[in-house]
Amino acid sequence: MKWARGLTKDGNEITGVVVDDMLHPRDHLGSDADAGDAVPLSDVSLLPPVVPGKFIGLWNNFKAAAEKNGNDHPSHPLYFFKADTSLSGPGAEVEIPASAGRVVFEGELGIVIGKTCKAVSSEDAEQAIFGYTCVNDITSLDVLNADPSFPQWTRAKSFDGFGVVGPVIETDVSWQDLTVTVLVNGRERQSYPASDMILTPPQIVSLLSQDMTLNAGDVIACGTSLGARPIKAGMEVEVKIDGIGSVSVTMTAAKEA
Repeated sequence: MKWARGLTKDGNEITGVVVDDMLHPRDHLGSDADAGDAVPLSDVSLLPPVVPGKFIGLWNNFKAAAEKNGNDHPSHPLYFFKADTSLSGPGAEVEIPASAGRVVFEGELGIVIGKTCKAVSSEDAEQAIFGYTCVNDITSLDVLNADPSFPQWTRAKSFDGFGVVGPVIETDVSWQDLTVTVLVNGRERQSYPASDMILTPPQIVSLLSQDMTLNAGDVIACGTSLGARPIKAGMEVEVKIDGIGSVSVTMTAAKEA
């Protein structure tokens, strides 16, 4: 089942289930309660399918990348947070601020939490996962590495629009079967199997829940693998995961003050 969120032509925001190119409104994400008549997807401007309370990203969670970079496999998620204002969705224009310098795309599989969980087992964590989505964890390399005494993970990943999520949340998919692909101006630049993860989605959720309470709607980006590259203004960057969909944004130059 695919869940989406969007704006209708008359400005109403709706969340619902996508069936046969129609968006069927529901009372809230995950609800079975109807909330109005179905609307053609062609009449809806898609938004990020969820507005997360917490937007968490992982580093060094793929075997191929860890091997190439000489990193050990972590036994606990190595994570950071992205600001809520970093959230953007399908078709957005994402500005590269002058202070961001060199930025890269990072195509990733995103986990969406479906219910509150705290200190849960991997088995229970699997039941807390509502579904999966596409994420582009855009990152400023210049900011990240600017101060050798303190890698600036949060700042590097929290510029407005740098957290691309969408186009939908798919609840009926096996993460092991998925391939994450990134196209830049239509040219494939990254492609890797989700099955190469070091920590699996249930393990990620379980371990993070030992540190903090996870709530419905929280998003966890599972980390990226080999192939992340710099991007510049004017480029269209699309993250595609067959079985979920694709989400693309256009990078733009910083506006003059």
